[in-house]
This record gives sequence, C-alpha cells and structure tokens, in this order.
Amino acid sequence: MTSEKTTNAVEVRGLVKHFGETKAVDGIDLDVREGTVMGVLGPNGAGKTTLVRILSTLLHPDAGTAMVAGYDVVRQPRQLRRTIGLTGQYASVDEKLSGWENLYMIGRLLDLPRSEARSRADELLERFSLTEAARRPASKYSGGMRRRLDLAASMIGRPKVLYLDEPTTGLDPRTRNEVWEEVQNIVAEGNTVLLTTQYMEEAEQLASELTVVDRGRVIAEGRVPELKAKVGGRTLEIRPGDPGELTRMVGALAQAGLDGVAGATADEAQGVVSVPIVSDEQLTAVVGLLGARGFAIADIATHLPSLDEVFLALTGQKATHKDDEKELEEVAA
Repeated sequence: MTSEKTTNAVEVRGLVKHFGETKAVDGIDLDVREGTVMGVLGPNGAGKTTLVRILSTLLHPDAGTAMVAGYDVVRQPRQLRRTIGLTGQYASVDEKLSGWENLYMIGRLLDLPRSEARSRADELLERFSLTEAARRPASKYSGGMRRRLDLAASMIGRPKVLYLDEPTTGLDPRTRNEVWEEVQNIVAEGNTVLLTTQYMEEAEQLASELTVVDRGRVIAEGRVPELKAKVGGRTLEIRPGDPGELTRMVGALAQAGLDGVAGATADEAQGVVSVPIVSDEQLTAVVGLLGARGFAIADIATHLPSLDEVFLALTGQKATHKDDEKELEEVAA
C-alpha cells in the first residue's frame, strides 16, 4: 500500500448500483482524505444517498470496490460498522425512549461496557446542549433537538468516518449553524466527514473538497475555488469615476483586443463595466489600458461565480432541498 493511500479515509473505485433499469450509482470513483470534509453535491436522484448507503454497508454494490477506514465494505462489514457513524436525512431516534436512553442503547449495541455507555451518553448530551432534556421522551423534542440527538447518536462509538446525508434538512438557520459548528469540531478532532447536501452555503462553509455527481456519475471534483474557476473564472468589475463613460470604456477595451480577455459589457443599472478574466496578468492589462487611455476609475472588484452558479452550470439544475431519491430507497428496501 502506498503512502498516498494511507492518507485516504475513503477510497471508491468503479462503484456501481442499479435498481432495475435505473443506474443509481454508475462507476463512481472517490477519494476522501483523512481529517477532512468531502462534500458530495448533486441534483435530486443523482445517487448521493445510494452512495452513502453502500459505504455504510446498508446496500451491496453490484460492482466496484470501496474501502473505508481500511476495511472493505463488502468483505468486512462488521469491522467497518464499528468505525463509522451515520446521520441520515431525517432523525432516526426512538421517540418512546428518552434522549439519554437512546444514546445508552446505541452504546450497548456497539458493545460498549455499561459504564462507558453511560458516561458517553452523558458526555454527548452535554456536548450537544441536550442535558436538560436528557430524561424527556424524544417525542417531546423539537426538530432541531432530534437532529442534534441523532448526530450525537452517530458519535457514540467514536467513529473515524462520519457520513452526514443531508444533515440539516428542514432545520431553522440557528439550528443549522449549531450543526455546522459541531461538524467543524468533529473534524478538528481528526475525524473524517462525508457530507451530502444541496445547501450550497453548507457545502462552502464545511467542505474542504467537493465532488459533484449527476445520474450516478462524478462530473466534477476539486476545491471550491477550483470548481468556480472551471465554470467561469473571475469577473472584473470596474466602476468609472464618471458614470457617463461606461460605453466609452467598453469601446476602448473592445478596440484594444487584449489577448485572452473576453468581451466587456456595461451594466447601466449598477454603473460598472464587467470583464471576464482568467488571470492576474489579464486584470493588470485591463486596468493598465484604461489608465493609459485616461479613464478615471472609482472602484475595482473581482468575484468568482457563486457555488449555486457552479451547480447550475455543471448539472443544468438549480440546487433544491427535496429528496427525489426516496423512490430508489423504497426499491432497495
């Protein structure tokens, strides 16, 4: 095994899963480095949840291989289950049991000694701000409290790899931020997180790297700035000192024909000239040309496309928050 491989908590090669004629996962390759958050993005029905179910041994792949924390998901499922945690799209707690009883029960199912299961339940209830509600039935918990309890339950066994499948679906902004903070704490402790989400802000906030899947295939991967650059590069926005010079400024840039600089456009409403660029050299050339032509510049700014724009460009769909993979899950069940 090479040194590169030892740095990956998850390694997937050629993974395939079909439900009848539907190709839910169609040859996916994926590497997740230890101690990072990998964000898996994709439109409804892209195969994200199916991928997570395979990696957590809940589904058997039709082809391909997957190694998680050094274990083969097909040949070593028992060993693997002791090293992973899973939080699904909806909190899966026993509503008849109290929060403490839920955590204690899961600890015992993971073969923790009674004393350790008790102390671990107490520790996680405090960590997730649920101590005051520890003895209340989970049925009395709010949606946000159930989600935090579900996340705590996935941490009982101190997993090396944690799967978060749409973890903040249906949560209010405050609770969502609390979950984000806890995920960051989990990674800071050296754990690895595989996060599926359709909240672009969530992906940008948490993920070190992103993998975009569509129709069961990986269509793009990389860090957030890299994906943004692939889609459209940067846009240079120039605000002239005299708003009446917008048209003249655009004409000067078009006439100059700067190498590699796409066409400039004037936004009369915003009072800026927009110039698509791909390098700092092009930025310098544009600004230098305008200065040489005597234009007064009031302000200059650059921006990359938003992650929403990247998602739309790559998949042809806007990011949504509905789960269209439910039908596939029912088939699998």
